[in-house]
Amino acid sequence: MRMTRAFIPTVKETPADAEVISHQLMIRAGMMRKLGAGIYTYLPFGLKVIRKVEQIIREEMNRAGAQELLMPILSPAELWMESGRWNVYGKELMRIKDRHNREFALGPTHEEIITDLVRTQIKSYRELPVNLYQIQTKFRDEIRPRFGVMRAREFVMKDAYSFHTDEASLKETYDIMFETYKRIFTRCGLKFKPVLADSGAIGGDTTHEFSVLADSGESALFYCQDDSCGYAASSEFATGIIPAMEYSALSVDNPMEKINTPNLKTVDEVSDFFGVAKHYLIKTLLYVVEDKVVAVLSRGDREINEAKLQRYFKTPFVELAGEQQVVSATNASVGFAGPVGLSVPVYADISLKDMPVGITGANETDYHLKNVVCGRDYTINEYIDVSMTVCADGCPWCKKPLQECRGIEVGQVFQLGKKYSKALNATYHDEQGNELPFVMGCYGIGVTRTVAAAIEQSHDKDGIIWPYSIAPYHVIILLLNIDETSVRQQAEVIYTELQELGYDVLLDDRDVRPGFKFKDADLLGIPIKIVLGKSFSSEGLIEVKKRSDGMMFKIKPEELPALLDNLRREMDVTV
Repeated sequence: MRMTRAFIPTVKETPADAEVISHQLMIRAGMMRKLGAGIYTYLPFGLKVIRKVEQIIREEMNRAGAQELLMPILSPAELWMESGRWNVYGKELMRIKDRHNREFALGPTHEEIITDLVRTQIKSYRELPVNLYQIQTKFRDEIRPRFGVMRAREFVMKDAYSFHTDEASLKETYDIMFETYKRIFTRCGLKFKPVLADSGAIGGDTTHEFSVLADSGESALFYCQDDSCGYAASSEFATGIIPAMEYSALSVDNPMEKINTPNLKTVDEVSDFFGVAKHYLIKTLLYVVEDKVVAVLSRGDREINEAKLQRYFKTPFVELAGEQQVVSATNASVGFAGPVGLSVPVYADISLKDMPVGITGANETDYHLKNVVCGRDYTINEYIDVSMTVCADGCPWCKKPLQECRGIEVGQVFQLGKKYSKALNATYHDEQGNELPFVMGCYGIGVTRTVAAAIEQSHDKDGIIWPYSIAPYHVIILLLNIDETSVRQQAEVIYTELQELGYDVLLDDRDVRPGFKFKDADLLGIPIKIVLGKSFSSEGLIEVKKRSDGMMFKIKPEELPALLDNLRREMDVTV
C-alpha cells in the first residue's frame, strides 16, 4: 500500500477524551474513529490488526478441532427468560423491541443461542463432544464506556462453546482450550498470565482468565513468588494465608466498654482516636443478599471482596444496604454498626479467626465498643473467606509470599457444567437411551480488546510498537529524496520485491518533510523501517531499523531479503 493512496488519518495531538494510551494511540494512528460513547468505526489500518488477530485465533481454534459458525446478534427475550438471565444479567444487557412489541437482546454473549441450537440438532452421545465457535460483534450497555475499546459498548469477540457427555470429557476439552489460548496469545507476541478467576454472570465452577501484563491494566493479579508453584489468580478470586497480628494494646480479660466517639465513622478516624493500628477494628458492613440483610465482618485493615461474597451466597448480585436499612438493623446511623446485639445473620471473614479482642461499632450513633471478644460478647454464623487478598498474604498452595502485578483481561475459559443445559432442557440420549443434560464449556477472547492490550503493553513516547505477528504492515519504506529518480526507482524495486516475498509493505511516497515521515512511522509502530535517503544517494546504501529496539543496519539493496528474513525469524513468534 502507498501512503498517497492509504486512508490512514494520523493525528498529532492527543484526543482530550482519551484516558489510556491505547485509546490515544488508536485515534492518533488512524486506527479508529468515535461514532458515539463506546462505539467506534475501525479504519483500514486498525482493521488490518483486528483481522490478523482473528486469523491467529482461527488457525489455533481449527487446529484444536473446533468448528466455526456464525450466530445472530439478535436473540429473542424468551430464550433469556428460559435461562433465567433476562433479569439477572442486569442493565448491561441491551434490550430492544421490534415493531410487534416483542422484546429482543443484542448479544453480549451467546450461551442461550448456542444451547438452543444444539438442543434441536444433537440428540445422541455418538455426536459428542463438539466444540463450536464464532467471531462476532457483541454488545454491552456499559454504564460508563471508557478507555476506548477496552470497555466499549460494541466490540468484537471470539466465543466458543463445547458440549459433552460428562465432566471428564469437558475437562479434556477445557485443557485443550487452555493450551490453545496460550498458543494464541504467544503467537500474538504478548506477555500474559493465565490466572484463576471469578466466573461472574457467565457462571460455572472452574474458570481461568488470560491477562496481558501491563502497568496500566485495570485488573490486579496475585501470583506466587515461586515460579515452580504456579499459583496465580485475579483479585476477585485470589485467596491467601492471612498473617496473624498482635493485639497487646487490648486485653481479653477486660470487660467490654462503651466509648463516646462523636462523628467518628471511618476506620482511620476510629483507629486514630483509640491510638491503635487498623487491624484492631472489627469492621461491620451490612449487605443485601436476595432481599435479606446480613452483616459481614472483616478486620479494619482488610477490604471486602464482593465477588467472593457473591460466590459464597451463590447469587449474581450483592449490594451494600441503604441508609434506611442500616438504621433499621442497627438503630444507629451509618458508620456505627457492630456485631454485638445484631438481630441479622453475622458472617466473619477468616481474618478475624485469630483476633482475640477488638474495637467495633456499638449500634448506637456516636459510640464504639472497646475490648469486644467473639464468643463472649457476640456470636457469628460462620467464618468465610471474603476479604481482598494483599501482597502480605502467603500463597495458599506453598505459603510463600504473594506478589502483585497489573493485567488486562483478554480471554477467559469456563467449565459451565449443566447450568444452561438444565435451564434450557437441552438433552441427549446416552448408550442406554437415558435422556441427560449436556455438560458444557465456554471459551471467549476479546479480539478488539486484545489489540488495545497489545498497545498498552508495547509502546513508547513516540507511538505504538507492534508485535510482528499482528502488525498491520511488516515493513514501511520511507522515500526521503523523492525528487531523485534513482531513489524513487530503487524504492519501487524494493516495494515490489518485498510484496512478492510475502511481506505486508507500506511505501511512504508522500511529498512531505522527512521529519514528518519519521514521526508517522514511529507513531504507526510498523516493526521494520527501511530508509532511502542521503546514504543511498551518496553511498548506494539503505538503512534498515527495528522499531522495537532501534537497532539499525546499513546495507546494500541486494542484501535486504536475507536481512529481513533474519529479522522476521527473530521477531515472528511461532508455536
